[in-house]
Amino acid sequence: MAELTIEAAEEFYTASLAPWIQDMDITIDHIGVDGAVLRVPPSEHLNRLGGTVCGQAIMALADTAMIFAVAGTLGEFRAITTVNQTSSFLRPVAERDLVARATIIKPGRTIMYGEVTLFAGDPDKPVAHVTSTYMLL
Repeated sequence: MAELTIEAAEEFYTASLAPWIQDMDITIDHIGVDGAVLRVPPSEHLNRLGGTVCGQAIMALADTAMIFAVAGTLGEFRAITTVNQTSSFLRPVAERDLVARATIIKPGRTIMYGEVTLFAGDPDKPVAHVTSTYMLL
């Protein structure tokens, strides 16, 4: 199985993801068989009242990170759909890069189960933890 490159992932991101996801200005730091790491810079457009990143943006980043984790595990981008996503918000984040580290816990022929840990700064102090199930179409 060929390993995906960041360049191939960036091409997929630009060609395939919704414009509002692209507007988040996501950077792909890593993609491979061990998962994916994506980063979003601070932006007032992602903040809720009070200046912290809103839950919707956190969940969108987690879902997007899982797309890349699934592709990294498979060695290619395939059609998938989110079946379930459970989010736990652990602490607020403001004015820092938000990083999502996604890994596949249970790869399958038709179902992939994974988790995303999101943090800002210290990876030992997560902002959110998300578990997700995806179906390969």
